[in-house]
Amino acid sequence: MAKKEQTKKSSSNEIRYYGLGRRKSSVARVYIKPGTGKFLINTKEAKQYLNSDILIKDALSPFEVTGTQNTFDIIVNVNGGGLTGQAGAIRLGIARGLLEASNNEYRNKLKDAGFLTVDSRVKERKKYGLRKARRARQFSKR
Repeated sequence: MAKKEQTKKSSSNEIRYYGLGRRKSSVARVYIKPGTGKFLINTKEAKQYLNSDILIKDALSPFEVTGTQNTFDIIVNVNGGGLTGQAGAIRLGIARGLLEASNNEYRNKLKDAGFLTVDSRVKERKKYGLRKARRARQFSKR
């Protein structure tokens, strides 16, 4: 079970909401706070880090569903996996952070859009005697 989200107060007395997201082998720790829509991933701007508008739009889609675009600043620490998995982990973390910020006001909207469901698909492990998880050597009858 995922770690429970918790409200954190920083030293400057501003409220931050926390959400943890996982996708494939990526883990994203997401902090959202009321602001103007600034989006930082590993201390870089989101456009520099993710390189793709599609991935950024995917990561920010919980804000579109709840109608809260540009009302929160997002600070993300993410590691592991590739950019697509990291964008999915960020999306789940943002959705969980929004739940914490809204006291479950957006729960139905986020749940209907499928943003609170953890995607449990991971790469299958390689088996001995095979080239990959299921790929066997080519068979020749002669």
